[in-house]
This record gives sequence, C-alpha cells and structure tokens, in this order.
Amino acid sequence: MSSDLAFYVHVPYCVRRCGYCDFNTYTPAELAISSDLSGVSRSYIDLLIHEIDLARATSRATQVPTIFFGGGTPTLMEPSDLGRVITAISDRFEIASDAEITIEANPDTVTPQKLEALRAAGFNRISFGMQSAATHVLAALDRTHNPENVTTSVLAARSAGFDEVSVDLIYGTPGESIKDWSQTLDTALALPITHISAYALIVEQGTKLGAQVKRGEVVMPDDDETADKYLLADERFEAAGFSWYELSNWSKPGSQSRHNMAYWLGTNWWGAGPGAHSHLDGRRFWNVKHPNAYKERILSTGNPMAEEELLTEAAKQSESVMLRIRLREGISAAAFGSDVVLRLSDYVAQGYLDESGWSQGRVVLTRTGRLIADRIVREIVL
Repeated sequence: MSSDLAFYVHVPYCVRRCGYCDFNTYTPAELAISSDLSGVSRSYIDLLIHEIDLARATSRATQVPTIFFGGGTPTLMEPSDLGRVITAISDRFEIASDAEITIEANPDTVTPQKLEALRAAGFNRISFGMQSAATHVLAALDRTHNPENVTTSVLAARSAGFDEVSVDLIYGTPGESIKDWSQTLDTALALPITHISAYALIVEQGTKLGAQVKRGEVVMPDDDETADKYLLADERFEAAGFSWYELSNWSKPGSQSRHNMAYWLGTNWWGAGPGAHSHLDGRRFWNVKHPNAYKERILSTGNPMAEEELLTEAAKQSESVMLRIRLREGISAAAFGSDVVLRLSDYVAQGYLDESGWSQGRVVLTRTGRLIADRIVREIVL
C-alpha cells in the first residue's frame, strides 16, 4: 500500500440549501437542530475523530500530504474544533512538513478573527465560494452571500496569513449574460488570489433548480453560449497568469490544488464524515449519508461504512483515462490499440488534440478540445 494518505473531511451543514446543489448537505431545519448550529460543532468533530481512529487502524499509510475540509460549510464549525481534527490526524499519522491543509468557506461565515483562528489552527489554503459577482445570478443560484463580501473576505484571509487563496465560480446560470460573466471574471481577477475554479452549472435531478427547469419555469442557456463563457474565462485567466492544469481549474505557478490532484491521479485518500468516499489501492468505500445514521454507526460500531467495491483492472484503467485526460499533461497513447489511435488522430486533425503532444505520443486536449473532453473519452474507453 502507498505510504501517503490524503484526507477529505466532510462537514454536511449549511444554513440554507442552494437551489442547484445536490451535495450531501443538511440545513438545521432538516435536522431539527438550532439554527445557529450551537452545540453541533464539538459533538460532530468528536465523531470525526472516531473515524480518524478507524483510518489509522485500516491504513498502513504513514504520511498525510494534504487535508481538505469541504461541505457543506465547514466554516460554520468553530476553528478550535476544526483544529482538533488536524491535531487528531497529526497524532495518528505524520503530516508532511509542506502539507496543504485547505478549508472551503462561504464569504458570509468568516470574520477577520475567525480567519486568524483558522490560520492558527493549521489551515494554510482557503477556497471561497464566489460563484458570481452579479447579484441576480447569485439570487438565481439561491446563494446567500453579498458579492462585496468576497472581496472583504479574500483581503482578510490574506491579512490573516493565507498565502494560498482560491475562488470558485459558476457559469451558465439561467439569466446570466456574457456581460455578467465578464464582470465576474473582472472581479475575480482583481482579487489577490492564487487559484480559480470555474464550473459550468449542471442541472441535477432532485434539486430545486432541476424541478424549475422540468416545469419550464427557468430556461438554461444553450450549449454554445456556455462554451463561449468557458473559452472567455480560459483566455482571461491565462492572460492574467493563471495557467489551466485541469479542465475547470487554473492557478498561479506552484499553486495547484495538490489535494484535488490526488483524486485525478488516483492516489489514496480517506473521506471522513457522512457520505464521504475513500479509496485505498483499488478498494473504494463510502459512508452512510445521513448525519444521524453516521452518528449512530460511529457510536455503536465505530465504522460508518455503507458499501464498498473492489475495482477491476479494467475499471482502474478506464477511470485513469477519464481523470488524467482532464489534466494539462494529458495521457500516453502507447497503451491504446491501433483502432483507438486512428480515431484519436482524427481529433488531432480537427484541432481538438494538441499536435505537438501527439507527435510525442501523448493525448493532450487543446482549448477547444476541452469542450468535448467527454466525447473524446468515450472514443478511448468504449
């Protein structure tokens, strides 16, 4: 087994559920708990520490290169409690001296004092959910934050000592114009950040947005407009010194998300918390989803696992292709048969795969090729 083990720590609480979100998150009303989540922080962190004990007993890994706190809204928890998770991991594993320790944050849930406390607790990277700079776009997404708070929070994070600051953007929201998106890009690039993620809005079944689209109450923009927004973002980011390293991620030199790279490269990670997924050398397993069920399992058996699967060699190969082709360095063409190579050569001729990379035996997406990455993957995997 690998000597490295990344940790993902899931915090499933949100003050309000966004209309587009299908993540495993819960509001206080849904859980019948206090709206300010008082009393939840310490008790929930205690459960996570129990699961870290399980990770220590299960994995032979010795070193932790990255820890990522996601959600939900991790910044609803007390910084001192979040710090207890880092300490627990440190007590049971060796946290690398240059470890990347990230927390996701809603701009409305942090203050300068909280950011300083998070930095003191051991966090050195923070990712703010910005989504858009246009208030009507945020309203369409059911986002609660004031767009001005993003700038305030980013500046406060830098003042608190966070050298690595990222923002997440969403494009393709109903009612978002190219002008709106351009304004969002201008606002993001004016911030003292080192990393940007930009994702196309996906309509998920079971969400409020999904129901609205199904009923015809809102209309999603057409694919060409969404593609234009991606191309505009990539052009603007690259011009500002942010290089793409994965389809939806751009960074300043040396500021890639090392934790997310662990997923894309198929290394080992442990996901702690309700619904979190883990991967250990071809074995994938995931926890029960509901926080109450998670608590019951932890307290009764010490193991919150719901199900597991062993990946076949074919499945590992397919997943590796699907994930690695999303990266700037692409994948080697050497493992593919002549029929696949012939099909891929057509994509080179059409400008979707990089000609220079192809001449060196690699399958590397061009800017326009990134728009049809899924189609190209199907040519390779199927």
